[in-house]
Amino acid sequence: MSSRRTARVASVIREVVSTAILQELRDPRIRNVTVLGADVSPDLRYAKVRISVMGNEKQESLTLHGLNSARGYLQSKVADRVKTRYTPELKFEVDHGVQKSIEASRILREVLPAEDEESTQTATAESPEPSMEQTLNPLPNDQSAASHEGASQDGTSEREASKREVSE
Repeated sequence: MSSRRTARVASVIREVVSTAILQELRDPRIRNVTVLGADVSPDLRYAKVRISVMGNEKQESLTLHGLNSARGYLQSKVADRVKTRYTPELKFEVDHGVQKSIEASRILREVLPAEDEESTQTATAESPEPSMEQTLNPLPNDQSAASHEGASQDGTSEREASKREVSE
């Protein structure tokens, strides 16, 4: 089988399962579920559906139990959409990647503000603040704005001057 076909079937399974969970399942155990993706075996007989559950471990286990109870219904929805000889057998797997990334960002937020405060304090101590004139006119007095923008002394731009030199 081509990997393109398995990727397409995996995408359809992810779409069908997520739509069915969101709109059709009425099980109170299945809440705060996000379908992250699906992995299909090369023979299209098995599919692992990766889900993320926002909540504690108890809610996670309840959601998994509810999804396993609704597995037959979800497989029939997949069978209606995917026309293959065998309907892929669904297996639900909790993916903790989202929770780990939230935890990592929380840790970084705790650590980085302390470093930012230290770096701003050392930066202000090392360099004095620029005066109002330096802020408004950052160029030294001997350079004019015209020379900064690329104009030569006779008023033509550097590009035009270089074209003139090449043609001469």
